Amino acid sequence: MTSDKSPDNSFPCGDVLVNGSNFDALQMASRTLWEIKTTAVETYNPFVRAREIERQVPKLRSDRALALACGFNFRVGVRSEAHRQALEEDAPDLVGFIVVMDWC
Repeated sequence: MTSDKSPDNSFPCGDVLVNGSNFDALQMASRTLWEIKTTAVETYNPFVRAREIERQVPKLRSDRALALACGFNFRVGVRSEAHRQALEEDAPDLVGFIVVMDWC
C-alpha cells in the first residue's frame, strides 16, 4: 500500500483513527495526518475524471477541518501532478495541502 511507504509514517500497515475518521498515515514528529489518493485520474476520460475529483474534494475538506481542529497538520498525497492540479483547480482552498508523492 502506498501509504505504508509514506516517509516517517508512525503506523505503517494501518489507518489512524482520529475523532471517528480514518487517515492513511500519521507523521508523529510533525503531527501531520495524511490522506493518500492513489487513483490515476489523469488516465480517466474527462467526464469520469471530473466526477472523481468532485467526489474527493468534500472528503478532503472534511478531513482537513478535522485534522486542524484536533491540532494536526494535514496533507494529501497524490500520484501525479495532473491529479494535484485537478484538485487545486476544483478546490483552491486546498492549495498548499496537496503533495505529489515521490515515494510511490
